[in-house]
Amino acid sequence: VGILSTLVVPQLPRRLRARAHPADLRPQEHDGRRDFRNGRYLTCSAIYRGKISMKEVEDQIRNVQNKNTAYFVEWIPNNVMTALCDIPPRGLKMSSTFVGNSTSIQELFKRVGDQFTAMFRRKAFLHWYTGEGMDEMEFTEAE
Repeated sequence: VGILSTLVVPQLPRRLRARAHPADLRPQEHDGRRDFRNGRYLTCSAIYRGKISMKEVEDQIRNVQNKNTAYFVEWIPNNVMTALCDIPPRGLKMSSTFVGNSTSIQELFKRVGDQFTAMFRRKAFLHWYTGEGMDEMEFTEAE
């Protein structure tokens, strides 16, 4: 399970940031309302579209990794993939996408599990499921 968010890292040089309009790796930029700093990235992909050199992209990604080593697992070498398409999206000069597989997803699963347990204890919304033929025991087993 991963996250999907546009990439902007504060360490990227101004000219790259201005050309790419990337969002940064702040927790509020990610789906699922979780803080990626509470986990570590297993693998990542940074995909750029537009006029930029692959060397510049790879140099900046390497720089980001070096400055943020605590957020990347060390036992998966070369865990950041970069890709470049020199044709920008229509109406833009450049775009970038960051896809990361982070262990911080466990926060989301724990929160959903806790919410389920609290609602199941009160039998909230249970009638909708039992009315469709599910047995209450199925929820107990799933918990």
